[in-house]
Amino acid sequence: MKRFFKSICLLLVVGILFMQGGSSSYASHLDNGVDSHLTGDTEDRTYIDDAGTAETPEDLKELNISNDLTITYNDGNGQLSGSLRILLTLTLIAIAPLLLLMLTCYTRIIIVLHFTRAALNTNTAPPNQVLIGIALFLTFFIMNPTLTKAYNEAVLPLDRGEITQEQAIVRGIEPFRDFMYGQTQTKDVELFMQIAEVEWDGALETIPNYILIPSFIISELRAAFIIGFIIYIPFIVIDMIVASVLMSMGMMMLPPTTISMPFKILLFVLADGWNLIIGSLVSSFNR
Repeated sequence: MKRFFKSICLLLVVGILFMQGGSSSYASHLDNGVDSHLTGDTEDRTYIDDAGTAETPEDLKELNISNDLTITYNDGNGQLSGSLRILLTLTLIAIAPLLLLMLTCYTRIIIVLHFTRAALNTNTAPPNQVLIGIALFLTFFIMNPTLTKAYNEAVLPLDRGEITQEQAIVRGIEPFRDFMYGQTQTKDVELFMQIAEVEWDGALETIPNYILIPSFIISELRAAFIIGFIIYIPFIVIDMIVASVLMSMGMMMLPPTTISMPFKILLFVLADGWNLIIGSLVSSFNR
């Protein structure tokens, strides 16, 4: 065991002496602090221009004074980078259904169509897919001037590089603000202004988006329910007439809705109900 430790100590001493000899041998090849084992002529400069001589960004790119890693950000001169634009685009696509529901006339249209179906007592005719499709196409029809204005004033100048992203967002939201403000009642705006404890001088420019949007939604719900109530009135009259006739005939066990539904459909068809409802919905928006 002692011999084993002595052998290890001897090997350590030999290794230390070998390292010292190698370092001294390497130092002997140094001439004036320059390693002659390195490739290239040490008398030539390894950089193109002296530090501080760059006058333009192009000269700065050509400057190379050391073996450092240099990262130069030059993506749109202060604009958002391409990857960030993709992220914002995907986020906008994800919240597009919410914007479609809340910032357009879709809410009023779909509620009125559901009231119409409920008043007819047809349950699933037309089906939900058809009602949603009608509401979407009517929304695009009514919102076409607003969408066109936002595209011309925000999207096109942004693509041409005439405005920044912040300016595009402001210009793009302005047509929607004008549309929402035209459909929003003053008392709804005052309600949210009081809740938020914000002073309002009655001008559109002083209404924040977080107040204008819920005020617009409340106004749309009110208008949709008023239109739905008006649609219900003639069909309620038919139900009352049918129920009175059945009671006078002693047929109280027969549900009045079963008999009144064909009369409702007949009245709706003769009065061209879809034309009246769609026309009233479109005209209810100040286009």
